[in-house]
Amino acid sequence: MNFLAHAHLSGKNNDVLLGNFVADAIKGKKLLDYRKEIQYGILLHRQIDSFTDKHEFFKQSVDRVRKDFGRYSGIVMDIYYDHFLALNWKEYDDRELHVFAAYIYGILTRNVFILPNRTKMLLPFMISQNWLTSYANFDGLKHVFNGMDRRTGRVSGMDNAVSVLKQNYDELFADFKAYYPILIEFSKNSLEKIITNNI
Repeated sequence: MNFLAHAHLSGKNNDVLLGNFVADAIKGKKLLDYRKEIQYGILLHRQIDSFTDKHEFFKQSVDRVRKDFGRYSGIVMDIYYDHFLALNWKEYDDRELHVFAAYIYGILTRNVFILPNRTKMLLPFMISQNWLTSYANFDGLKHVFNGMDRRTGRVSGMDNAVSVLKQNYDELFADFKAYYPILIEFSKNSLEKIITNNI
């Protein structure tokens, strides 16, 4: 799961959402530097990633594109799944996607001074290019993947990721549709347990 899905799976607490959103940039016990509910979000993010990486539907999706992206296949799939979520947003949330995206950008901007440096560096580009809504269209995806391919020294194959998505679209979308409701339920239950155990 990438930025959009992690934000969507965070529930209604802004601090949990903030922690879930920035968790990739916070390693190990660094989470203890943050207030309690941000810690909950970081822990939730880690559980979502662990659950997803081991789940049969996600592993099936990754296997479909492994020949194209090798060790980068999981990263590519995270973004593909955000694409499916963005494109089919109304099936999973009552809010308009652009309203939800603006809400996320607002939370990040208001908390910019406590964001990890990696997130601070990304934030201006994320907002100006409106990443969270751009996942829904191929042009937006191509821009995201091209940027990631540059950061890997052009060895990831991500410059071809939109073409690979189109070639495998129906199968990958079916995987996502089967998996995402399972992940929603898992995330809800996991967050309840995290809060209960850490109060």
